[in-house]
Amino acid sequence: MNPSIEREGFSERLQQALRNAEYSPDSPTQLAREFNIRFEGRPITVHAARKWLVGEAIPTQEKLRTLAQWLGVPAEWLRFGGNEMQPTADATGAPSRFESADVKLIADLQRLDEHHQSIAREILRMLVRINRKK
Repeated sequence: MNPSIEREGFSERLQQALRNAEYSPDSPTQLAREFNIRFEGRPITVHAARKWLVGEAIPTQEKLRTLAQWLGVPAEWLRFGGNEMQPTADATGAPSRFESADVKLIADLQRLDEHHQSIAREILRMLVRINRKK
């Protein structure tokens, strides 16, 4: 297959997955920021994210897996297309990704000082206990 056609196809699927996850397919800055929150390796630049979005580059397999898990799509579909996109699930049938609001909540928690993190964790534990009693 023609490499430029492969890159363009990847770009279209990435943009579709971003829209489905309620992210802008037109913001390389947002893509880089959200990706870097989830990726354990070296952060990507806004320039790299732009190249993914406009079909100039395809990420490495490791980065592709992170993108797919974040956006809740199969990595194979994101890279190669093919069958209609299906959300990924773990062995229990539960979605294998956090919703974007969950990830933002975790990021916000990490920005708090240690004392306030402790308070937030205790509030969450209390809410979980209350919810179990229902």
